[in-house]
Amino acid sequence: MEKDTLEKEFNKAVEFMNNYYEPLPADLLLRLYAYYKKATSSDAPPRSRRAIINAFKTNALFQAGNISEDEAKKKYTDLVSSYFGKAFTDS
Repeated sequence: MEKDTLEKEFNKAVEFMNNYYEPLPADLLLRLYAYYKKATSSDAPPRSRRAIINAFKTNALFQAGNISEDEAKKKYTDLVSSYFGKAFTDS
């Protein structure tokens, strides 16, 4: 996938998720969190009031591994597309 296309698809997926307000499974949210952090090169630590949430987020980042920004963008977009299917692709 070309870099411009990847960037557009990633931004579309991020916007879709930012406008989605229904409850989602925790494992999906944690994977999205990890891929987003990797895709945006954010090294800020998790900032939740609850230590357990910070631990889950840190674990999700660890599980995502050492992937490139572009690979993280692709994984984020693919995850949104596979979970939401037509609702995302038609947005």
